[in-house]
Amino acid sequence: MNPLLDLILVAVLLLNFVALGASQLRTVIHAVALQGVLLGATIVVAHSTVTVWVIVMAGAVIALKGVVIPRMLFHAIREVVIRREVDPIIGCIASLLLGGVGTALAVLFSKTLPIAHEHIGSLVVPAALSTVLTGFLILTTRVKAISQVVGYLVLENGIFIFGLLLVEAMPFLVEIGVLLDLFVAIFVMGIIIYQISQEFSTVSTRKLSALKE
Repeated sequence: MNPLLDLILVAVLLLNFVALGASQLRTVIHAVALQGVLLGATIVVAHSTVTVWVIVMAGAVIALKGVVIPRMLFHAIREVVIRREVDPIIGCIASLLLGGVGTALAVLFSKTLPIAHEHIGSLVVPAALSTVLTGFLILTTRVKAISQVVGYLVLENGIFIFGLLLVEAMPFLVEIGVLLDLFVAIFVMGIIIYQISQEFSTVSTRKLSALKE
């Protein structure tokens, strides 16, 4: 067990609830950006030996998740002139309740998994499962394309946390692949947001099926 790593993961879990409960898009993006910074820190904390490569990867994660992508999202908000999620499929209170139930189930389910001895009692698996669920909730219950991009980010953060289980066996191979996929996906979602905005003067994905080439 690593007490400092668990402390960081507790903060990640709290930020999940901020993302679920906030209606202001800027608040949600700030929460996800801070979550990205914390995940960068987990790379350093999870390694028994801190090398230059570890520091470089941690810096890359912090720069991409904590600075570059959030700035892209803030730019998108300014371009489409939107400040809050309007008329979500599930309200913020219901989302928080589902997130709380999901987190509790993640903790219980993680105790039944056959994981390595050094990870028994750690929050890595519960935090990963809870974060993936949070991202899935945001993806499926928000109608604004920008909110769904944030949901994808949170879901990917959960997958990233799962990668900490293999940090010694497969150092950074999983993380590099995931970060590349994430960066490409954000650009694709940016194109979708722009196209919806240009065609319909809105960023609601309910209009997506009406787009034509």
